[in-house]
Amino acid sequence: MANENSSRLTALHAEHGDALLSYLRGFTRGDRSFAEDLLQETMLRTWRRMDAMPADGESARRWLYTVARNTAIDALRMCKARPAEVENLDLAAMPDAEDTAETAVAIQQLRYGLRALSEAHRTILDELYVKGRSVADIARGLGVPAGTVKSRAHYALRSLREALA
Repeated sequence: MANENSSRLTALHAEHGDALLSYLRGFTRGDRSFAEDLLQETMLRTWRRMDAMPADGESARRWLYTVARNTAIDALRMCKARPAEVENLDLAAMPDAEDTAETAVAIQQLRYGLRALSEAHRTILDELYVKGRSVADIARGLGVPAGTVKSRAHYALRSLREALA
């Protein structure tokens, strides 16, 4: 009996597996791996209840789709009932209230300092430190010699230090 059920399940999966997977992807908003998990659970439930499956082809197909739909609904309900998963947070690395206030003040000072710089100096600092581009890349992009980029970066940092002091 177990061999018959295994053979029948293999045949059902071969015949309806792709269509069921496509059907289940509709429940998962296109998430293929989640749909594959649902298909596997559908086949497991089918195997457990093989005796309840109708014998004729079309009725068996409808029964299989009903099992798939119920499997998907159960899984979606479980997702909604369970709280959202979060990554393990390193609480030691979390800033405390004082750090947050100090950081906010530092950011505000930096903004004022950057506004005091010329547009050319702000552009160089942005390219170097925010975008992480090399001096040679910046020089090519701006059409200036590499020495000019280095000089602007030097004077921009000096002006920024003075503005923050």
